[in-house]
Amino acid sequence: MAKFQPEAGKIVLHQSDGTPWQTTVRELMHHPAVRPSTRTRKDLPAASRGRQPKSMLDLPADKHRLAMLRVEHLHEVETGFRSGDPFRALPWEPKPDYDPDVTTLTERRHAKVRELRQAAVAHPCQAAEQRLDKVSYRTLVRWGLGLRKFGPVGCADDRWLREATGHRITPEVREAILAVRHETLHRSKLTGKDRERLIHQYVREEFGKEAEEEIPSYETLRVLWQEWFGSSGARQRYAVSAARAQEVATGRHVVASRPGQVVALDTTVLPVKVRENMFGDPVNVHLSLALDVYTHSIVAFRLTLVSDTSVDIAMILRDVMMPLPMRPDWGEDMEWAYPGVPSTVVTEFAGHKTAGLPFFSPETVTTDHGSVYKNHHLVEVQRVIGANVRPSRVLRPTDKQAVERAFGAIQSLLFRILLGYQGIDAADRGLNPEADACLTVAEMEHLIATWIVKIWQNRRFGSYAPSWDPLGDHSPNSLFAASMAQGGFALQIPSADLYYKLLPQHRVTIHGRRGVKIKNLWYDGPALDDWRFRRSGRGGVAKNKYVFHRDPRDPCNVYFQDPLTHEWHQLRWVGLPEEGQVPAFSDSRVRQVMRDLRDQGLAPKSDKELLPVLLDLIGAKVPVEQWPTRLTKAQRTEIAREEAQAAAAAADRPHTPLPGAEGARPAPRVPRPSEPGDNVVELQWQRRVEQGQLAIDVERRRRREAGAHQPAPSASLSQRLRGTSLMDLIDEATGPHVLDNSHDAEENH
Repeated sequence: MAKFQPEAGKIVLHQSDGTPWQTTVRELMHHPAVRPSTRTRKDLPAASRGRQPKSMLDLPADKHRLAMLRVEHLHEVETGFRSGDPFRALPWEPKPDYDPDVTTLTERRHAKVRELRQAAVAHPCQAAEQRLDKVSYRTLVRWGLGLRKFGPVGCADDRWLREATGHRITPEVREAILAVRHETLHRSKLTGKDRERLIHQYVREEFGKEAEEEIPSYETLRVLWQEWFGSSGARQRYAVSAARAQEVATGRHVVASRPGQVVALDTTVLPVKVRENMFGDPVNVHLSLALDVYTHSIVAFRLTLVSDTSVDIAMILRDVMMPLPMRPDWGEDMEWAYPGVPSTVVTEFAGHKTAGLPFFSPETVTTDHGSVYKNHHLVEVQRVIGANVRPSRVLRPTDKQAVERAFGAIQSLLFRILLGYQGIDAADRGLNPEADACLTVAEMEHLIATWIVKIWQNRRFGSYAPSWDPLGDHSPNSLFAASMAQGGFALQIPSADLYYKLLPQHRVTIHGRRGVKIKNLWYDGPALDDWRFRRSGRGGVAKNKYVFHRDPRDPCNVYFQDPLTHEWHQLRWVGLPEEGQVPAFSDSRVRQVMRDLRDQGLAPKSDKELLPVLLDLIGAKVPVEQWPTRLTKAQRTEIAREEAQAAAAAADRPHTPLPGAEGARPAPRVPRPSEPGDNVVELQWQRRVEQGQLAIDVERRRRREAGAHQPAPSASLSQRLRGTSLMDLIDEATGPHVLDNSHDAEENH
C-alpha cells in the first residue's frame, strides 16, 4: 500500500513486515532494489514466467513462416495492406473488404474470418497445414494483442516450440538430391522449383514412377537443401530491383507528420583526420547519425574507430530513446527548454540535467542496404524497442535524402573549417592533412555534440518548413516544440535493463562446474548456482539451453537474466584478473590467441594459461630498448581501436551495478572516452611489456623451484674414477683417497 503526500513530495510505502518506508519519486525510480513484480508484469506471457521469454529465434523455419503469414493477415486487417505499409502496396491492394477508409476494424476482422473459411473449403489440406482453418474473430483479437505486446512471436502457438523430429527420406531421394547438386553446381543459377523438377526427373528415370511417390514436398526439399548445402544466395537483386522500380515508380515522397515517425540512420567516414588519444597518430573515424525526418533533429550520433556493427546501431537506437545528459562546460542556454514539459520534470525522471535535444521512441528506422542492418541481432533489437527497421527502397533517393543532406550540411558548416579536413576527393585533398590533425577522438566527439545542441538545433531551415506553415521560420527545436503543443509528449525513459536486452544473444548450456562457454571463453559466477543442474525448459531449436547476452566490444563479461526473478547478473571471464589489471581486448584478439596456440601445438587446460599469451599479443612484446620507435602505425591503431571499443561498451552500461560486478559504471548517452569511471585502464607500453614478461618469469621460477627439490642421480664407479686423476700424489696428512659413496654423496649435495 502506498500513500502520496503532495505537499512534501514524499511517498510512504509499507514493507512486507508492516514497517513504513518514506521515500521520493526520484529515489523510487532509480533505486537498484526496486523492480516490477514478475507476477503482475504485463510484458511477459504467463507461460514465460519462471523461465526466459520466447522469441522468433526459437521457432523452426516452417513455423517462422506460418507466424509471419499470420502477421501479414493481421496487417491486412489493421491497415488494409499485407505488408502493413501503403508505400509497399501490391497492385490489388487494398481490397474492398479491407479498405481502411470505408470499413471499420470490426468489419475487417469479420471479412478476414470469412475469407479464411472460404479458403479452408476450397483448399482444406493447405488451410490445415497453415493452421488457418479454425480462425475466429476472437483468434484475430488475441493475435493482434500478442503482436503489439511481444512482436511476431506473439502470433505463434506454444505447441510449436517442441523438439524437431527431422526429415526422413528414402535412399533414392537422397541419391537424386546429391546428383542434382553435382549437376547444378557449375550451371547458371536455378531456383528451388527448378531443382525440384530435376529431382523428379532423376528419380523417374533411374528408379521408376513408383519411387517418385516417395519424393517429399517442395518445402521439405527446400529445407533439406538449405540444411545440407547452405543458402543458395540471392538473385541478381540489383537488376531485378531496378526493373521493378521502373514499373511501379510512383515518385511519392516519404512524408512524416510527427517526431519519431521516421528516423533515418546512416554511417560515413569522417572527412577530418583526428588523432587517437593515446599514441597521437592521425586516423580515420566513422560517423553515424540518427536524424528525425520530421524535425530534422540529430537525435543521436556515434564516432567509432572501426566500421559500425550491429551493437553500435543498437546503442544508437538506445541513445534516441534516452535524454542527453548535460556536460560540465555546457551553459544554461543548452538545457532542456521545450514548453509543455518543464525541465524539472525531465530531470526528476532522468536523474540528471538534460540537454535541449529531443528524445522519443522511434516508430520506423530507415537505413541503407548494408549487411549490418540485416542480421538477426538487429531483428531482435527492433522487437525489443518496438520499432520497424526497414531498408530504403532501391532507386528511391527520397527515402533517406534527409540524412544525406545532413552529412553535407555538417561538412559545409563545421568540418571544412577544421584542421585535418581531407576534402571531398583526392583532387581536393590538401598537401598533408595528417600533419594538420590536432583534435583527438574525444575532443572531436565533444565538439560535434556541442555543435549539434547549440547550433544545429537552433539553425533556421531553408526549404524544410512544415506544410502547416510553409513561409515561417523554423528550426529543429521550434518544430519539436510545436509538435509537443499539437500532439503532446510521451515522457518515456527506458530502464537501465534496456542495455542488456539490446546485446547479442548466445544460447548455450550451463556446465555444472565450469559455467558457460561462449566464443572459446568460459564465464562463471554465483548467479549460475541455482541453475547449474537444471534444464531451462525452452523448446524449439534451442532446447534446454539458456540465453546469455554479450557485448562483442568488451568480452570480459557476459550478462544473464534470472529466469525466475528476471534480474540481470554479470558473469566474469574465469581467466580474468581483478578489475583494471588487464588491458582491453576484443573478439579478434581472442581468435588470434587461439590461432597462435594451435600453431604452436599447445592445448591449455584453463583460461588462466591464456592470459600470458594474451598480454604478450596485446602489449606487442619487443625488447624495451627498441620499443618506442619500432611499433608500426597499424599496430598502434589496432590497439587504440580495441581500447576505444571497450571504452564505448563501458560507457553504455547502466548506472546501477549488477550482482557480480565490481562497481557502478557511468552511462552517458554519447560515449565519452575521456570521462573517468571506465573499467579500462590506459596502460603505457612499458607497463604492458612488464606485465607479460612478469607472468612468464613467474612461471619459469615455479618450474625451476619444482625441479630443484628432485634428488640428483648417483654417479657410477666409472664416472668417479674419471673425475679423479690416477697420477695424483697421495696426501700423507689425509691418507689415500677412498672411493666411498659418502664422499660422493657429500659432493653431489
